[in-house]
Amino acid sequence: MDERPGHSLDRDLFELPEVVGTTVEPLTPESSRAIERARAAFLAAEPVSQELVRPTILASWTRSAQLNVDPNCIDLGNEAAGYRTSSLLRVAEDILDDVADRMAGEPMSVILCDDEGVVLDRRTGDSQLRHHLDRVWLAPGFSYAESTIGTNAIGTSLECRGPAHVFGHEHYVDNLERLACASAPIRHPISGKLLGVLDLTGWARDANALMMATAMLIARNIQDSLLDQAGRGEVALLHDYLTACHRNRGAILAVSDDLLMMNDRARELLDPADQTPLISAAVEALASGSRRQIVVDLPSGATARVHCRPSGTHGGPVGGVLEVHMLSRTSDFSGADVRQQPMTLPTAVGSGPLWVKCAQAIERHLITGEWIVLSGERGTGRKTLARATHQLHHPAAHVRVLDAADHRTWLPSLAEELAETTGGLILGDIDQLPAAVAEEVADALEPYREATEADRMWLVATMSPGDVDPAIRPLLDCFPRTIEVPPLRHHIEDVPELVRHFIRRLTHGGDLTLSAEAMRVLRRNRWPGNVEQLSQVMRKIVSRRRSGVVEVSDLPTEIGATVRRVLTPIEAIECDAIVNALLETGGNKADAAALLGVSRATIYRKVREYGISMPKRTGLKT
Repeated sequence: MDERPGHSLDRDLFELPEVVGTTVEPLTPESSRAIERARAAFLAAEPVSQELVRPTILASWTRSAQLNVDPNCIDLGNEAAGYRTSSLLRVAEDILDDVADRMAGEPMSVILCDDEGVVLDRRTGDSQLRHHLDRVWLAPGFSYAESTIGTNAIGTSLECRGPAHVFGHEHYVDNLERLACASAPIRHPISGKLLGVLDLTGWARDANALMMATAMLIARNIQDSLLDQAGRGEVALLHDYLTACHRNRGAILAVSDDLLMMNDRARELLDPADQTPLISAAVEALASGSRRQIVVDLPSGATARVHCRPSGTHGGPVGGVLEVHMLSRTSDFSGADVRQQPMTLPTAVGSGPLWVKCAQAIERHLITGEWIVLSGERGTGRKTLARATHQLHHPAAHVRVLDAADHRTWLPSLAEELAETTGGLILGDIDQLPAAVAEEVADALEPYREATEADRMWLVATMSPGDVDPAIRPLLDCFPRTIEVPPLRHHIEDVPELVRHFIRRLTHGGDLTLSAEAMRVLRRNRWPGNVEQLSQVMRKIVSRRRSGVVEVSDLPTEIGATVRRVLTPIEAIECDAIVNALLETGGNKADAAALLGVSRATIYRKVREYGISMPKRTGLKT
């Protein structure tokens, strides 16, 4: 039983000022019974007297019915993710602590919600009330929006964009009639944006005329705290912006959640349609809390290099200053259009759409001098692409490759290497560098990463796809853009061209060709070792035969999993997952299905559809 002597909030407890028009009278037993009958009539689709039900409540009931909220059941689904990272919660936490201390022992709960009605925090000093709120899911992580639980002060305040109180049977859903709640909106003190609501919830029998005034006062205190923090942060942002404008005659912008400033140069350079994507990309970079340099391709065809410098107070970043350098337009690369036709690179071969797109992206960043990361599986030709692109545009320049495995030999001379103003440098497999070495390399690159000289050294780093070790994140931050180099199985149409390339290189012009069936076998292979594996296969073929026609019987035995036909890129990705699952499970299709979370029938159907054949020499079941 929840019967306890009634409690009321002491006005002096919160030193309430005079708040006109915010006090509300609780329901009397008679009016409560009348509301209960009116609710039953509404749910039965019978007429309801507007003299009995407040217009805001009747409107909310109507919205709840239209949203198909079940009035007989509370089912809020899953807990929201990430709600505890709310900036509103961080600002309000001290105020909630103070209110909770003052309300200790009172049968009243103070609840903070975000702008979607998700409960961010709940403070309740009364155990019986806390248990009841848990039973009705009025708890952190769950949403009390009208769309999920119908009429209630939290959801109705969000819908009406103003204060709201809901007592007893005015609630739309059963099991809430024993509660009374009053909510006040919390708005950003500068922009006026609705950030959330502050709610007081207690027993309906203890409803107090000052509940609304108290909720509004606490909400106002939170807004004052937001103003204090926002004021400090925006003053710091303005100072940083003015300093940047004084030091740099280029395009300067300052951005925060509620503020955008730009100088005249930025307005001249940036098309209106380019501003939104540029700012969105910069805001994402600023969220890291550290200085970043990014490259943004804009809708107008321009490319911008943006130096992002966070600006904030001890409370955390509130925005930042952007220095924008317009690098090029698609029709302005040395006076020529961007290549849309397959490029002829000195050593990198391929004309498939994915390969050409990758090569064109690398060429574009070489022309603009931007440092890049080439991410791809081993053997995909990452270093070959970088070298070939550089050689195409600077045939006399030197490109040096520094592999992570040999870092002890090149690390001492790295600073001298970077001091060169011409040529290129490839840092191979940076994800394999020890943490201390990665930090030392990042420190060496730092003085050069934001240099704007046209002839500065071009840097390319290579790494494997997958999760990034936090230890190399500072090193990755030196490279504004990452380009994915596709695995060979995703541009399998390039196999014939690659085969001819390797034959020419290995035979020095010898008369060697592959039969149509042998070429089909190569095109159906999964090539887990990518172009490098194909190169090794061709070396073995040439070592045995330097002229004539290569038949299927001449192919090395290590050719692995093959498929019946050439796959589209989407099919190739799906096939990858199936082949990898079969390899992990020793070829057991039932186990592979379980690993992928699909039915056994699906695995068998896909294996047949793609004609997947695993190498029998490994002992795998087919």
